Amino acid sequence: MTENSKPADPSRREFVVKASAATSAAAIAPGVFLTAPASARPADQPVTSDKRWGILVDTNKCADNCDDCVTACETENGWANSEPNSAPEQRTQWIRTVEIRNKSTGYAKTLPLMCQHCETAPCVDVCPTGASFRREDGIVLVDKHICIGCRYCMMACPYKARSFIHEDLHDQKPWAPRGKGTVESCTMCVHRVDEGGTPACVEACSAENHNALIFGDLYDENSEISRELHKHDIVELRGDLGLNTGVRYRGI
Repeated sequence: MTENSKPADPSRREFVVKASAATSAAAIAPGVFLTAPASARPADQPVTSDKRWGILVDTNKCADNCDDCVTACETENGWANSEPNSAPEQRTQWIRTVEIRNKSTGYAKTLPLMCQHCETAPCVDVCPTGASFRREDGIVLVDKHICIGCRYCMMACPYKARSFIHEDLHDQKPWAPRGKGTVESCTMCVHRVDEGGTPACVEACSAENHNALIFGDLYDENSEISRELHKHDIVELRGDLGLNTGVRYRGI
């Protein structure tokens, strides 16, 4: 159990565990299993709280009408056009671009919005089975083995960052197992992070020389992201909620 998760109802958890154990080897798509590890981190390198991964979004560098970060996430994690029979508003969006506007001045800014990987995550608090959990390094994930699709987490998320899968899926990525009737969101490309890499959105933004996204360890004072946090005025979206998000923004 992670530090921010709450104990689930024992009888409910017992049912879910038994059900998942009975189907633990079931494929959700050809060659894709729910039991596939979310990362390839070696067993002798456990996740610890020594690091806290985060992303800084510098909206001053976000190019107009650019959605390279969204495209990169779609390609990397296989959710682009994966639900053709669902209504547009119901389709999966691990990351999306949104416009925020100052009602007083009319000033508008477009920025990418994804799971904010909160330290005090509302999605974790309301999950009845423990499927929504926060790793020791701050990455918030969904355990598809025990997600029952209740969607409490979707209602609790103030960023509307989670999606529910309404239909059968095909052509999935082995490192991003997905399944009808479960909830999902940005994983901060945990499979890349655990191999020492960076999230696909950050990589794509750098490749285009926009450099609007910076990924790194928030606890490391010498990391680029920490230096930027100390150098500029940085905000959390809905900072009034006190969630201590892992994703921060500059220029809004």
